[in-house]
Amino acid sequence: MNQNERWPRVSNPDLLDAAREGLGASSKWMSPKWFYDEVGSALFERITELPEYYPTRTEISILSDQAEQLATYVPDGAALVELGSGASVKSRLLLDALPRLGAYVPVDISEEFLMSAGARIADVYSDLEVVPVAGDFTEELNFPPKVETLEKVAFFPGSTIGNLDEEDAAQFLHRVRGWSGIRGFILGVDLIKDERLLTTAYDDAQGVTAEFNLNLLARLNREANAEFDLDRFAHRAVWNAEAERIEMHLESLANQTVRLADTEIRFAKGETIHTESSRKFTAARLNALAEATGWRVVQTLTDHLDHFAVVVMAPD
Repeated sequence: MNQNERWPRVSNPDLLDAAREGLGASSKWMSPKWFYDEVGSALFERITELPEYYPTRTEISILSDQAEQLATYVPDGAALVELGSGASVKSRLLLDALPRLGAYVPVDISEEFLMSAGARIADVYSDLEVVPVAGDFTEELNFPPKVETLEKVAFFPGSTIGNLDEEDAAQFLHRVRGWSGIRGFILGVDLIKDERLLTTAYDDAQGVTAEFNLNLLARLNREANAEFDLDRFAHRAVWNAEAERIEMHLESLANQTVRLADTEIRFAKGETIHTESSRKFTAARLNALAEATGWRVVQTLTDHLDHFAVVVMAPD
């Protein structure tokens, strides 16, 4: 019998296995992909509307201003594949400029949220083939036959590339480079800037980002038979200057032991679970990453403050 089968409250054995690995490490961690259940996905959409969270509104301004230019990189009849599509808000700015698109393919790990968002897109763009694909974009994707045969342009907004460490980011870009019919990649990247502007974007005054981070523990309670007391943990966002990244952590506010199915996880007061990193980029760093993974940067579009960039890459 699988050890997870002995725990009837474990509805997500993959999450439990990931928690056993990450929380059992000497420096505790969890992958940010586990943020995105239905609750977490909805919370993230709220984050994108916060006054402190500049990335979304800045990227939207670039996409709005440059949609026609970006559309020139998408061949007629191609599929626009949005990775980590969420509510598909930004994709609409491109879809409006792509009347001859062959298909829109939103990809997201949260299947319920994905199907709901995909249905809304299909209602608005009634003549467009909308083909949602539930999956983890950090792994191999299985496209349905109607998509597999089309030319493809990947769309990865939100600077989510910064959530991947250097090795994972390189593997991800290399994997997309290997897609059948790949013609281009439209990528959103956050740029290095003032530390205070960076940290407040991940620690808002309303506490929505804290709720988003803590929902990871609530999800472990719901799906992995854990017994976290959320009041005994706190959200922390810090700038790691050496690694050029914002880090999100969940800090234990006391010495405590938390049950996780058949395991006990001990926390010292002040010990943290590292839940997310968001790396920030320079042009040189991005060019090096592209060149190492079979791409070349053909255009970089920024806002007037150089806070954010939308980068177009072509297969090299």
